[in-house]
Amino acid sequence: MPDVSKMKKPDVKLVLLGDMNVGKTSLLHRYMERKFKDTISTVGGAFFLKQWGPYNISIWDTAGREQFHGLGSMYCRGAAAVILTYDVTNWQSLAELEERFLSLTDTANHDCIYALVGNKADLTDPKAHLSQDLDGLSEDRTECEEERTEPQVLSAWPTPPTSPTSLSGLLLHKQVARDDALALYGRILRYKGLDEKSSLPADKLCFETSAKTGYNVDILFETLFDLVLPSILRKRHENQASPTVDLEDCREVSGTRVKSSCC
Repeated sequence: MPDVSKMKKPDVKLVLLGDMNVGKTSLLHRYMERKFKDTISTVGGAFFLKQWGPYNISIWDTAGREQFHGLGSMYCRGAAAVILTYDVTNWQSLAELEERFLSLTDTANHDCIYALVGNKADLTDPKAHLSQDLDGLSEDRTECEEERTEPQVLSAWPTPPTSPTSLSGLLLHKQVARDDALALYGRILRYKGLDEKSSLPADKLCFETSAKTGYNVDILFETLFDLVLPSILRKRHENQASPTVDLEDCREVSGTRVKSSCC
């Protein structure tokens, strides 16, 4: 978690939404800290600040529990992208996105980008067992990859086997198919009054990930960073302040120190 007294003001904001236990916090830790760790349920909200080139991107993690539901619209205010997260082994977690969480995004930017992310793919797909993080590799990994004559293509939507096996050896049924996520993406566009033909295609914004192995986690966040870049450039050009809540100002007003919760 960044020191809010020293960090720069974010250029843009991304928000993770979804039911409890779908792995929102684990995804964020995997991307920002390059590791998987057991977490407890988020209380309220927490955020990380990502330096991406010359830009500062705040990524907000939100609580999925019903008691904190009302805070979601506040965290979504001014968001340039929202990551709607579900568990591929839990159909209800997908249904909750439409029933409980979609309305919270009404406070996001009018041109907000919506991504659907099915986490815990390692429980249903052997392809997701291979870590794409590989912490032990040195920094010259990128240079080695650039020297390859044939590019390596990573599939974001693998086809699950008929009898999937998790890393723990348990057989788990994949309750949410890719087609289910694609269909929900179309309903999100209609809810927002957006034309499907002129909007970003569902194939580009529906992901399956594993916070445990790192599968597709980098692809998810870096795809969204690329897509929100026009929003960053526009705001800088217009010299407008980021809509993200300035926690430093809040502390000065209240006279107390605000401590962000992290799980």
